[in-house]
Amino acid sequence: MSDNSIKVWDVLVRIFHWSLVIGFIVAYLSEDDYQEIHIYAGYTVLGLVIFRLIWGFIGSHYARFNNFVVKPSVTLSYLKDIKNHSAKRYIGHNPAGAMMILALIFSLIMTTVFGLMLYGAEEFSGPLAGLMTNISDSTAHNFEEIHEFFANFSLFLIILHVLGVVLAGYQHKENLVLSMINGRKKANEEESPHE
Repeated sequence: MSDNSIKVWDVLVRIFHWSLVIGFIVAYLSEDDYQEIHIYAGYTVLGLVIFRLIWGFIGSHYARFNNFVVKPSVTLSYLKDIKNHSAKRYIGHNPAGAMMILALIFSLIMTTVFGLMLYGAEEFSGPLAGLMTNISDSTAHNFEEIHEFFANFSLFLIILHVLGVVLAGYQHKENLVLSMINGRKKANEEESPHE
């Protein structure tokens, strides 16, 4: 990265991001045949999401929700600008990326909570086991269906996220994957490089 780069993604954001990638992949691929691995990967994903929620309020500047969460109308306008190849470049998360983060957090919370409910209902284990006593088989089956729906919806969102990263990187001529590894991005003209 050239000397006009600035630090954007702190080390905890980067560790969170890549740990979540690994945790989700392990959980998704271990679902049928490796139940114990699946459960621990699910706990890992939930723990990471809880961390991200906390870090969204107390973390570094670009990690905070108040730095990047915008009204839906701003996101829609930004998506139109992408289509017209006139989307503004953002140092932190752009409005579409912000909406994706919120959608992924919601979907992953739903996936893990319904996974915990299913685990409690079927295996009488986990933190929700006490709440899942006397749950009917059909209710447990519904928990499983919802858990699988949100796991697959999360995968769909992840695919959209990757496509969005590729598109934004292409439109703004920058390597966004590298910036999530080294934490740095090229400064905008009005910003002075630091660190």
